[in-house]
Amino acid sequence: MAVKKGKKEKKKKVEKKIHTKYEKKGDKLERKNPFCPKCGAGYFMAAHHNRKTCGKCHYTEFIKKEK
Repeated sequence: MAVKKGKKEKKKKVEKKIHTKYEKKGDKLERKNPFCPKCGAGYFMAAHHNRKTCGKCHYTEFIKKEK
């Protein structure tokens, strides 16, 4: 039997969204999300709708809702 060889579909490259973590103000870059207080500089805390969480050590800060 003859097997038909075709071209493989190319996967689209997923862009890294590092540009969403920083904001340019003048000549300096300002970080939008805070760093983890346990891990130190370089480890961002993820911002969820009701909390901020570190992905490395799982430190969590909950955001209180105002009534």
